[in-house]
Amino acid sequence: MKQEEAKLKIQEFVKQLNQWNLEYYENDNPSVDDAEYDLLLRDLRELESQFPELVTKDSPTQKVSGFVASKFEKYEHREPMLSLGNAFNKEDLQDFDQQIFKANGNRNYKFFAELKIDGLSISLIYKNQKLFKAVTRGDGLVGEDVTANVKMIKEIPHEIKSEEEYVEVRGEIYLSKAEFNKINQKKAQANEPLFANPRNAAAGTLRQLDSRVVKERNLQAFLYFYMNRDSKDILTHQDSLKLIKDLQLPVNGEGKICDSIDEVWDYIEKYSAVRDQLPYEIDGIVIKVNEFETYEKIGYTSKTPKWAIAFKFPAEIKTTKLLSIFPTIGRTGRVTYNAQLEPVQIAGTTVRAATLHNADFIMNRDIRIQANVKIKKAGDIIPEVISAIKDTEFEKLLVWEPSTNCPDCNSLLEKISGEVDQYCINTNCPKKIIRSLQHFASRDAMNIEGLSIKILEKLYSEQIIKDVADIFKIADKKEVILNLENFGEKSFLNLITAIEKSKSNSSERLLFGLGIRHVGKKTAKVLIKNYKTIANLMTIGFEELSQIYDIGNVVAKSLIDWFNIMENKNLINKLVTLGINMDYKNDSSNSSDIFRDKIIVITGTLSKSRNYFRELLENNGARVTDSVSGKTDFLLAGEDAGSKLVKAKNLAVKIISEDDLKSMMEEK
Repeated sequence: MKQEEAKLKIQEFVKQLNQWNLEYYENDNPSVDDAEYDLLLRDLRELESQFPELVTKDSPTQKVSGFVASKFEKYEHREPMLSLGNAFNKEDLQDFDQQIFKANGNRNYKFFAELKIDGLSISLIYKNQKLFKAVTRGDGLVGEDVTANVKMIKEIPHEIKSEEEYVEVRGEIYLSKAEFNKINQKKAQANEPLFANPRNAAAGTLRQLDSRVVKERNLQAFLYFYMNRDSKDILTHQDSLKLIKDLQLPVNGEGKICDSIDEVWDYIEKYSAVRDQLPYEIDGIVIKVNEFETYEKIGYTSKTPKWAIAFKFPAEIKTTKLLSIFPTIGRTGRVTYNAQLEPVQIAGTTVRAATLHNADFIMNRDIRIQANVKIKKAGDIIPEVISAIKDTEFEKLLVWEPSTNCPDCNSLLEKISGEVDQYCINTNCPKKIIRSLQHFASRDAMNIEGLSIKILEKLYSEQIIKDVADIFKIADKKEVILNLENFGEKSFLNLITAIEKSKSNSSERLLFGLGIRHVGKKTAKVLIKNYKTIANLMTIGFEELSQIYDIGNVVAKSLIDWFNIMENKNLINKLVTLGINMDYKNDSSNSSDIFRDKIIVITGTLSKSRNYFRELLENNGARVTDSVSGKTDFLLAGEDAGSKLVKAKNLAVKIISEDDLKSMMEEK
């Protein structure tokens, strides 16, 4: 595979995985199962190992998955809450064992195997024996302060008996199967949407703003990691669990010491057979080295400890009939195909629909309407059609053919060269416009509370809103809007307040909300951080733009193409006239001017990851690029710097070491 082809593929994988992370961690509403996510993550990791120069800081391989919801206070973890690497078979576990042996230099270690509870990670912090903070994992570095809600969980004591002033214990919040069924029964009686699974229900409950709801739903917890182990001279993971239990915190009693991977495998087989009989959901087995003294020797990656791994249970597979295939249109015009299924029970939930992704996915698997199909489901998430069953009736069925016209506006669908997806390219397609408006108003974009998809559909059908600029004019349409069904004075005033508030957002929200292809939330932030205003961004050429780290040729071309369209220029002008902020509002109170607007390249091996230094420099106003040129102000060079160092010397670029960087920042 050529580098440019690999780059496009990596960008596609990163975008999809980050979208799935958003659905899973922040929205508590995943669209794919764990198995599909893990498979794509493995494909990405393999590609990145072949082309390490293409690894980006927003890659899911480089960071802990998760998000920090805006409705909760943020809390920075003292130590990162890392995720775990995955194993899918015995060979993966044997490889894990071999890596431990190489790092440790001997086999003087044992394993501790324990159930992987399918819930929400939590960190409990006690100060002077009292519960001070309860914090979700968030993005691994910063989590959500959910202390008030965690205090509603009966099993978690508000006080502990400890000689230490500061105690931190980590674990999992979960919902039992029985409580999950009770909640969904109540939701069904009230005609409310059901929770997909206990994990989603637990996450949704813990993120409630009303603590009384949390109390009613009977969340539970298992704690499994004592962060103060050094101060207590605890030698093993098994000892730390005993200490957690002595603090009267709930501990899962199913864990076991294993002398070898063969014993670990016996443990996995035992609980694979009985997992359905447990009162709570598990989605795998966690295997940790038991001896703490080996942890620093074995080490960490940027997102996972190397001394632990999670064995993931294989996907559950069921058979059902595919009743119909229908397309839907997204905000970019991209077509997604979906399957209507004969209802089937998987892991305690009834499944009636599944995604079929795109036309190529369906045709390559020769999936036909009325065929019996295999459905996979892992982690109790919404399933995917794996394949059609080629039985005696299959050949009698018509071969499926892709839609040729948009289901909403009837325009011809088109395929973009090099992509598998079909698109509706009609700029006046009602579904595209409504989805674009929904995206513009969404939480990660302009964050206009109260402007739901149903309200947007109503305002669009009444021709009150035709594009995003019209959102900021609806105050003038008060009389017309109040005459619409289900619109009251209070809801209208709340909506106007939210719209007015959104005008002052930092401009990366606006840039993301415009829905430019390949410009996601993080890319928008990088662009606006570098160029400060949307006006500046509109003047930047392709070559300079593509050199910004995390941007590249595809994003640069997409951005320039979008700003070259007169209709889009006119939209920006309208938004300016309507008083929408176009400038970056720096959210870093600790930044200095020493690197502001300086162009910096990072190369070589440093004491911490390049992502760490990249974020440090960007937070201090620098523009971090990939290539050394005459415009480069500094080259931050570690060991084995290579060709970039040679080029910097030839161009008389100032070369600084990690120590130089530290001194410059301390001096400032």
